[in-house]
Amino acid sequence: MTATLSSTRARAALRTSARVSAESLLIFLMLAVTLWILGQMWSVVWPLVVGLLLTTLTWPPTRFLRRRGWKPALAASVVTVVFLLVAIGVVALIAVPVASQSGQLTDGVVEGIQKLREWAAGPPLNIGDAQINKAFDTAVSRAQDGIGSMVGAVVTGVSTVVNGLVTAVLALFLMFFFLKDGPRFLPWLAHQLPGRLATDVPTVAARGWDTLGAFVRSQAAVGLLDAVLIGLGLWVLGVPLVLPLAVLTFVSAFVPIIGALFAGLVAVLIALVSNGLTDALIVLAIIVVVQQLEGNVFQPMIQSRGLGLHAAVVLLAVTLGGNLAGIVGSLLAVPLAALIAVVWNYLREQLREPSQDPGTDESEADAAVPS
Repeated sequence: MTATLSSTRARAALRTSARVSAESLLIFLMLAVTLWILGQMWSVVWPLVVGLLLTTLTWPPTRFLRRRGWKPALAASVVTVVFLLVAIGVVALIAVPVASQSGQLTDGVVEGIQKLREWAAGPPLNIGDAQINKAFDTAVSRAQDGIGSMVGAVVTGVSTVVNGLVTAVLALFLMFFFLKDGPRFLPWLAHQLPGRLATDVPTVAARGWDTLGAFVRSQAAVGLLDAVLIGLGLWVLGVPLVLPLAVLTFVSAFVPIIGALFAGLVAVLIALVSNGLTDALIVLAIIVVVQQLEGNVFQPMIQSRGLGLHAAVVLLAVTLGGNLAGIVGSLLAVPLAALIAVVWNYLREQLREPSQDPGTDESEADAAVPS
């Protein structure tokens, strides 16, 4: 006998689907409006984000001084002044030389890609088909544009510390106030919110701060180790542009997975152009060894806890962030995804069904067993 569909259940399923679709559209609309508002306020949001990221790096020494009995204002002032002196030293010793060599770095990458094209056209590949060559030329052109823009964006980001005085000064003042008054923010926020929000929002904010701090500090430490080790290898081999390549390696560490591949590709192309195929292969081997040490030794030792994000999620977040906001979006995509994961995990905790009493389970199981 053929089973017939229930009209009541079909209408209920359609109503449920319509309600879920409408609610999803409202959520996406809210997200779009939020992103539009952030875009309109970007001149204020960007210094705030930079200030928060800098605070994650400078909070540990501030906390150390405060635990030794220093007043919050004094500890924040000392750490801010020391950070400012270190930043000025970095700009004078690193940023200015890197900016002066950025054109050579981009030209070397473009020349390296051209050498790869010539190698593909010769033996053993002998790619001679016109359509394949046209497709390869298109791919090379896009790669050149992408690498040139990313290198330029990195150099521009470094030089912004020198030229963007308004953003830098505002971020520095925000960092000082975060260091001075940060621990009082969550208790103040709890008193301003009604009902359950007084507990939920500060809890999520504290977890998000811990996750953001762990990410920034671990990536900075791992990126510094990568830059030093790879820079030493390039210096021993006599590869030019060691300092820009080391800085690029450090900055790229804040874009997980994609950043390491990009910085390694640039270093290999520069070595190929300047020193030949043998040294390029040695540079490739050095990068592979350093990346293995990073993944299996450095990162587990430095990063006390992971972000809880799968590698596929990281790749999708970096790709989406790069498409939406360029290099800034790529840098902020992973920590933003980690913060979204913190909120999602907290919501799951609150929406989870309460666990049953073990004694009740045992009594029900005994009652279910036939005598």
